[in-house]
Amino acid sequence: MTGLDAVFCGLPYGFSSFDEISGRLIDCRKKSLLPENAKTVISVLFPYYLGEDAYHNANVSRYAVSADYHVITGQILGRIAGDLAAIYPENAFVPFVDDSPIPEVRAAVNAGLGVMGRNNLFINETYGSWVFLGEIVTDRLFEFAEPKTRVCPGCGACQKACPGGAIGEKGIEKEKCLSFLSQKKGDLPPAIEEKMRELNCAWGCDVCQKVCPLNRSARPTPIEAFFETADPHVTLTTPIDGRAFAWRGKKVIERNLKALEEV
Repeated sequence: MTGLDAVFCGLPYGFSSFDEISGRLIDCRKKSLLPENAKTVISVLFPYYLGEDAYHNANVSRYAVSADYHVITGQILGRIAGDLAAIYPENAFVPFVDDSPIPEVRAAVNAGLGVMGRNNLFINETYGSWVFLGEIVTDRLFEFAEPKTRVCPGCGACQKACPGGAIGEKGIEKEKCLSFLSQKKGDLPPAIEEKMRELNCAWGCDVCQKVCPLNRSARPTPIEAFFETADPHVTLTTPIDGRAFAWRGKKVIERNLKALEEV
């Protein structure tokens, strides 16, 4: 690898115009960090798929099997931003992961990295939808292609398989999405607990991704940290520090694990 490819260490990346999404920015606490006179959004994909064998006996969503992706991807993206700043010292490079003012899926599609699925998830040709998204916003103008609104082929497999019937022609009804519901605080309706038991999943839901034909040939991640920290089966004694479900507190994951045990 040479040039910028070496900086990104083989991770998929692409450039898109900041102006194309400037009117769609998300109000969040990090919005104030955007560089003045921003010109380019650099979208970076962080694949996390480990291969089917790694998910034997998993009882949490695949994105939560490894250590908290905010930490892993944040460290990588921070290093990339630092390397870019060293190459272009006259410019600012500000990294964002998850808590981002950038509409991530739209930016990644505009950058030519893939398509948006009917389930609103981003899908890459090589790694499928098993990817985390990150962005680096810069005041340097990089060459990018004209943005194109691209969507999946629309086979409807995710819509048919969704346990809560949350996927419609216009996207997701989050109040029907099992992944969203599994993360809410308070008591869960018996019907939701029953669906969690059917899927044996105490956090999140991967059904729409598992049935997606664009995921059939997804390649495993090149990021070793995801393999090294994988722990697919969570119990009531599993430490939650450093896991993707820790942000909701211990009570929520304990509630869900207990729901799986009820008969």
